[in-house]
Amino acid sequence: MKRIVILGGSYAGVSTAHRILKQVPKATGVKVTLVSPNTHFYWSMASPRGVVPGQIPDEKLFQPIADGFVGYPPGQFEHIVASAESLDVHAKTVGLSGSTGLRTLDYDFLILATGSRTHGGIPFKVLGSTEATKDALHDFQARVKKAKTIVIAGAGVTGVEVAGELGFEYGKQKEIILIASGPSILEEAPASVSKIATKALQDLNVKLQLQTKVTSSSGPTAQSPTGRQELTLSRGQKIVADMYVPTFGLVPNSSYIPAQFLDAKGFVLVDEMLRVKGTEDVWAVGDVSAIEPAQFITCDKQSAHLAKNMTLILSNKTPLPYKVATSRFMGLQIGKKAATGHFGTYKVPGFIIAWARKTLFVENLAPTVNGSLF
Repeated sequence: MKRIVILGGSYAGVSTAHRILKQVPKATGVKVTLVSPNTHFYWSMASPRGVVPGQIPDEKLFQPIADGFVGYPPGQFEHIVASAESLDVHAKTVGLSGSTGLRTLDYDFLILATGSRTHGGIPFKVLGSTEATKDALHDFQARVKKAKTIVIAGAGVTGVEVAGELGFEYGKQKEIILIASGPSILEEAPASVSKIATKALQDLNVKLQLQTKVTSSSGPTAQSPTGRQELTLSRGQKIVADMYVPTFGLVPNSSYIPAQFLDAKGFVLVDEMLRVKGTEDVWAVGDVSAIEPAQFITCDKQSAHLAKNMTLILSNKTPLPYKVATSRFMGLQIGKKAATGHFGTYKVPGFIIAWARKTLFVENLAPTVNGSLF
């Protein structure tokens, strides 16, 4: 029986596990072991709205991972609640740390799908254990409710969506400030998309500060439930805020991976087969991989491709190269009514995105966890 170990309990890991279990011929003996510090899958796609008090209940954001795999024959799947601490590609072992202490897990094939996290411990992604993620989410919601001035730094997709959700709910009651380091928000998008998003935020009374950076902050940390923070901006001015929300950049969850397999930012280097460069039986998909920008669409595409290749490999057939996307799709919600997006250089009509994303796809949480979506 071949032992396939998947590290990571978010979309990349869970979807790849289901796809392999569904696609590998029954006659092929495999056991898939999913390792993650979180017991529950977190629908982080909805987190920009989920961090706003009273918008999305916990049961629509979290579902237990193990329950989603009960339909497979006994012995084909195991969920280990632990964190990866080390990786030895020569011995084919992963060092784990969990509630029972340290242990070593052997593998025949290993898939790295440990994802990424945001700066400052903000619950836009899984923060280690499910309990830690829920605690951070509830704390964030409580501070949003009390805050009078909220500063969001970083005007990429996450920052704009968070500012939009806060503006939609509190634009007339609280001061919402979005700080962008460049001359416009959504700098990687076409100018027409940036213009639409700018107007939508202004309509929600969100204040924009362009070509500005937060150079330092003093006072309570982003996780502190009380107190205010003084932010120093690149132009020399200062802002006193009840909440400071950094949304710029992602940090890959790759501390357990030897540095020789990582790029300068800590993302995993892979080849055209999604195999980790310099290894034989290790692959990486999702946010932790350096091959494409971190997006749900690319993550899903990588997962589907790797599952197909694993089926080919287990059938002694030649795997296929992965085709990197040449055009990027982006769609984002700005509050509950406005939206915009683009595919490559073409703007997508806002009403289409608003209709498609009105629920932020929370209805797909259960089908993702139980595998019926794949």
